Amino acid sequence: MALPLSQLPKEIIREVRKHKGLAFLLFLAVSFVVLGAGFVWPYKYQADTIIFVDDRNIIGPLMEGRAVTTKINDRSSAARELLMSRNLIERVATDPEVFRNASMEPDAVEGRIGRIRGGLSVRPRGDSYFSIGFSSTSQTEAFRVAQKLGQVFIEETKERKRFESRNAYDFIDKQVKSYEQQLAQAENRLKRFLSENTDGTESEANSRMAQLRNQLELAELEKEELQTRVGSLQGQLNRIRPTIRQGRTQDAFRDRIRALEERLDSLRLQYHDTYPDIVITQEQLSELKRQRDLAAAQQTDTASLEGEEAVNPLYQELSAALSKTRADMATIDTRINSLQRLMEQQTLRMERIQANKAQYSELTRDMEVNREIYDDLLKRREKARVSMHLDIEGQGLNYRINEAAQFPRSPTGPQFSMFATAGLLLGLAAPFGAVAGLLQIDPRIRARRQLEDDIGLPVLIEIPEARTPYEKRRDRKVTMVVGVFVVLTAAVYIGIVVLAEMGVI
Repeated sequence: MALPLSQLPKEIIREVRKHKGLAFLLFLAVSFVVLGAGFVWPYKYQADTIIFVDDRNIIGPLMEGRAVTTKINDRSSAARELLMSRNLIERVATDPEVFRNASMEPDAVEGRIGRIRGGLSVRPRGDSYFSIGFSSTSQTEAFRVAQKLGQVFIEETKERKRFESRNAYDFIDKQVKSYEQQLAQAENRLKRFLSENTDGTESEANSRMAQLRNQLELAELEKEELQTRVGSLQGQLNRIRPTIRQGRTQDAFRDRIRALEERLDSLRLQYHDTYPDIVITQEQLSELKRQRDLAAAQQTDTASLEGEEAVNPLYQELSAALSKTRADMATIDTRINSLQRLMEQQTLRMERIQANKAQYSELTRDMEVNREIYDDLLKRREKARVSMHLDIEGQGLNYRINEAAQFPRSPTGPQFSMFATAGLLLGLAAPFGAVAGLLQIDPRIRARRQLEDDIGLPVLIEIPEARTPYEKRRDRKVTMVVGVFVVLTAAVYIGIVVLAEMGVI
């Protein structure tokens, strides 16, 4: 049955007073065990290298938009991941300047690698600072390892920045050369296609077709005008006699022959000899010359021939105009036929252009896409080149040692004085704590409330504890002896602590 809490302090004091010797022995054991732990506790020394993250130098605003500086997000965690890599830790573990006269056997190196990983710590210190720390039982080892870790981290980050920017530039440069070849191939395919298909573009074909339609319409209108003119000339010829009667003398024949020769010369200036008007005029000129020779042979020296039939000049002019108009109609018909044939050819050309339009669009699209990507990659390559030079020159995001590792003068963690104080406090508290625990599991009845609350029996009277004078004298003697031992133990305890702090033991 559990003891009520209100009775617990009273019972604890009574039991401690009753068992003074055991309480003293427990105090002695706990206090000196804790004090001994302070002697054997491994003290560790911590050394820290403070790193400054320089990402606000003047190069950033100046090169904004022109170059991309290398950035690392969550700098402390990234630094920890980098420092925990085997490559960096192995460089520190095998450095003879850090571990002097140390064995370089694989097992020894592995042991040092594990020790470095266990003692390594990376902590953020504000927005632009973080510390790289190392703890060890050796002051010299903690100092050298922390110092070397900071140096190795700076060297590795610089090397990685250069490697990253160089790889980015090489990759973009390869892409530029690849797209340059693709663009040249696309241009060659387009040139070959245009050389093999000389029909031109759809707009040119439509323009040519519209031009041919306009010419055909004009030719048809001109043909209608010539047809009207032929009908008019034919009607006039039908109303005029081909010949007239007139006197025929040498002068008359000469004047008419001269007029026809002048007309013939005028026509030859404009047309070939096969032209219909020239042929008709030549026939008329030959006929007049024949009639002149015939008249000259038949007439007398003084007589004149009168009243014979002669060609009507008006009829002759109308006939010539009719012949010329018919020749113009034949020319217009030839032109119309030629235009219709050209329109048929142009229709076939437009069909070929439509058939090749998809291929031409695909070739043009490929070339434009490749050219756009190529131009964009050229700009990116120049940015990558500037970024690479920035990283080579140490600009952009930089890590700099703001405070080098200092030689640790005092250990970190619990000190010997803390163990000494804790030993006294725990030694004093141990008897009371042990008694409190035992009282909670003790089945004996120690208070009237245990009977009333747990069993439900009423308690009529409680008899107090009574001691004899002998028991009282014995208790006082034991108390005095225990008190003397407590004083001696405290003196020894304090003396050990003082000597330890003075470095005597």
